[in-house]
Amino acid sequence: MKRATIIAAFLIAVTFMPIAAVSQNKSKEDRSFELSKNIEIFSAVYKTLYNTYVDDINEGDLVKTAIDAMTAKLDPYTNFYPESDMEDVKLQLMGEYGGIGALIHSKGDYTVITEPYEGMPAFEAGIKAGDIILEVNGQKAKGKKNDEVREFLRGQAGSDINLKVERDGKEMSFKFKRKAISLPNVPYSGMVYDNIGYIKLNEFTKDAANNVLTAFNSLKKQGMKGLILDLRGNGGGLLNEAVDIVNIFVDKGETIVTTKGKLENRNQTHKTTRKAVDTEIPIIVLVDQSSASASEIVSGSLQDLDRAVIMGQRTFGKGLVQNVLPLLYNTQLKVTVSKYYIPSGRCIQAIDYSHRDAQGRANKIQDSLRTAFKTKGGRTVYDGYGIEPDTTLENEYASQISVALLLKFLPFDYATEFVKKHPSIPSAKEFQITDDIYEDFVAFLKDKDYSYTTPTEEGIKVLEESAKKEKCGEEVKKLLEEAKQQIEKDKKNDLYKFKNEIKDMLLSEIVVRYYNQKGRVEAMIQNDKEVKQAASLLKDINTYNSVLKPTK
Repeated sequence: MKRATIIAAFLIAVTFMPIAAVSQNKSKEDRSFELSKNIEIFSAVYKTLYNTYVDDINEGDLVKTAIDAMTAKLDPYTNFYPESDMEDVKLQLMGEYGGIGALIHSKGDYTVITEPYEGMPAFEAGIKAGDIILEVNGQKAKGKKNDEVREFLRGQAGSDINLKVERDGKEMSFKFKRKAISLPNVPYSGMVYDNIGYIKLNEFTKDAANNVLTAFNSLKKQGMKGLILDLRGNGGGLLNEAVDIVNIFVDKGETIVTTKGKLENRNQTHKTTRKAVDTEIPIIVLVDQSSASASEIVSGSLQDLDRAVIMGQRTFGKGLVQNVLPLLYNTQLKVTVSKYYIPSGRCIQAIDYSHRDAQGRANKIQDSLRTAFKTKGGRTVYDGYGIEPDTTLENEYASQISVALLLKFLPFDYATEFVKKHPSIPSAKEFQITDDIYEDFVAFLKDKDYSYTTPTEEGIKVLEESAKKEKCGEEVKKLLEEAKQQIEKDKKNDLYKFKNEIKDMLLSEIVVRYYNQKGRVEAMIQNDKEVKQAASLLKDINTYNSVLKPTK
């Protein structure tokens, strides 16, 4: 494979670099000639390598490596998909795939069911979180990587699947049919803090707008006076779904997003096409650093039109639009064809892939190059770095111990044992991790390895190396050793120092076993500080309105 990569890199360098060097000022005929010439060179190099290279060449792998190297020079979103990856394309674009409808993770030599989705084949067949996969259609799962087992589980909708699992030390067999799996884009909606409505949107997949509208109308019937639209962690999806969601709150005829690319005749302006459902209800859109693409179209256009207050952390900054183009032999190319511009005229793309440094890295657009734009009501907003919230909330990062526990799947394993001892729990909204449950978890961890290194410990390692090189005296070594011992002592108390944070992890893992994905969101909302702050602002309508007014 190493040789193939070297050959492919050479092939790319010889074949495609001249295209990049062609001046934009050259005539159409000159550029067409350069394109034809380089395609001929590519073909000649490939044929020569195939016919004369000392070892046999895997034709498909070599070309795939070359194509991947070529697209990597552009941006992370331009990708080539062979026929074998069509299920992944379908999942990315539509949120659909043929399979059993369950998340999985690796544990030692085995793959474990993490979470069966409610109403999906695995769930209906009786598969449970914690089941260890032994065989899929007679193929042994032991020693297989996660991706390999995932491929075993996926397949044509309607096809049979025979699954052998281990549960509580016993082997169990299940036979059922795969189906077209559609992941829920709105896993939960409901009322929080009296008359405040809440809608969680995970992805902008097919029917996302209809599902948001259904949830919105239901909440209005329940007396909703303000709405929290939660786009945290939402990486985007279909552009038309984003426009249709904005149309729920913005009347017909408003420009929401304009796409501009190399081909002027393919530039498009997307406007709202229907009468809005509600143009008055106060809205807060929650965003974070993982809110991207379509999430930024929704939050950015509602901000530009002064229709909602954006709250949270600065968004990812993906202002690029991709189309999936069919190629030969059932292959496809997802290619960046344009940039999008929201109502104020700004593009929120944060990274400039067209200009790279000496190491070939694409960098974020410098603050000095960012341009000011105006919202419909006259507020100043900026391009080039995602959507900056109107109300910024401090981002809370997980502690080292929480990360270590999650990576070892220890809260997950504890939840598996908890379910065996507790046939039922209170409702998702009422259930809490009591101190007794927490102490039981602490006892569960006594013989488990979840070692971790803190940033302070890493810093001391650097100091020890420096002290060694500088030949520092025993006093310095003694001080560093004392510091290490003190940190180790502090770490023993981390289970209690970060007790509330770890309790939330346990709450999430336990509630989903009884009330599925909807129950998990409902439970987590109760302790969500950002949801609480959003609800508080929606209840204070004067402060809410003042956020949307221009600063004098």
